[in-house]
Amino acid sequence: MGDRPTLVRPPPPDPNKAPIENVLEVTELAVLGPNIFTNTRQPWHPPGARGIYGGAVIAQSLASAQRTVPDDFMVHSCHCYFLLAGLAELPILFHVEKVRDGRSFATRTVQARQKGRCIFTTTISFVREGSGGSPANQVRHMIPMPTDAAGQPLQPPPDSFADEDEPELASMGPFQNYRIEVLNKDSPHAHEKKTRQWVRAKGKIAGGHQAHLNALAYISDSYFIGTISRIHRLWRFPFKVDDLDSLPRELQEQVRMLNDWEGMGNDPRDLRGRPEIGMMVSLDHTIYFHEPRKVHADEWMFTEMDSPWAGDGRGVVTQRIFSKDGTLLATCVQEGVVRLKDRPEQPGEATPSKL
Repeated sequence: MGDRPTLVRPPPPDPNKAPIENVLEVTELAVLGPNIFTNTRQPWHPPGARGIYGGAVIAQSLASAQRTVPDDFMVHSCHCYFLLAGLAELPILFHVEKVRDGRSFATRTVQARQKGRCIFTTTISFVREGSGGSPANQVRHMIPMPTDAAGQPLQPPPDSFADEDEPELASMGPFQNYRIEVLNKDSPHAHEKKTRQWVRAKGKIAGGHQAHLNALAYISDSYFIGTISRIHRLWRFPFKVDDLDSLPRELQEQVRMLNDWEGMGNDPRDLRGRPEIGMMVSLDHTIYFHEPRKVHADEWMFTEMDSPWAGDGRGVVTQRIFSKDGTLLATCVQEGVVRLKDRPEQPGEATPSKL
């Protein structure tokens, strides 16, 4: 496999599809064997990240697996592990294994490989629509969508919200993010804090319900493990906060806007003396899809994240994704490496641990 981002020359983007649909398109490679797919276009490598955006690999693995099950089978869970940083300069091969095909459930495993090495693996379970019986004869409940401080329904951003309304560094992908709100931000206990945000895919998705599910999977990885840095107020930029004033004025303004956009306040200097992130990378990612037919990823969706635990160089974050009408669409869990930079040793104290 040569050093090129795709195995097949990419077609021009389809203007009738949303940007996220073009990004997540996969191509079947029957010439190499059954149930093998590849990325149609080069994946996104976020600035400063160790590898390609993890949500792309999750979503393209889901898209590949979906191609191997009947149309009336809908995804209800994905259990994923990130093994190696993916490279944007190399094509990805998605190897789908048909583990089980039952009357109600089907199971697939997908390995994403680059140069013969597995960079990502997931087990995906699908359920046949209607196999749960009549809705009138089911056990049902759902956590309600959160409300505002006055107990009123939360209102999504205006439909007219545009890329220009986001900081430049937050608007590079095929979906839009609204400003993050940190709840209980003055609490001394990180587990009592929550982050809230509205997200949606750019444009209008034309590919049916499966394209919406792929888009939700892609979006679910956004700002996820980073919740740990927000609730602990950790400095995450690749320079010291004390060096901010020495940067070009335009870059200072971008950092200030991004820091504020992510719920950390409009003056980054407030984080002086806070611990600095040394490494933060996702290890695993789980998505439970609750209402697949109600997912409209090109409409505003509300996310709420919190963390029940962090320690031993890792952290766990949970996420709930709601439609704008309050339907709980998905519940997600992610664990990641969260390591701090060593701080200068103070006189008379032992060498500190990483976390």
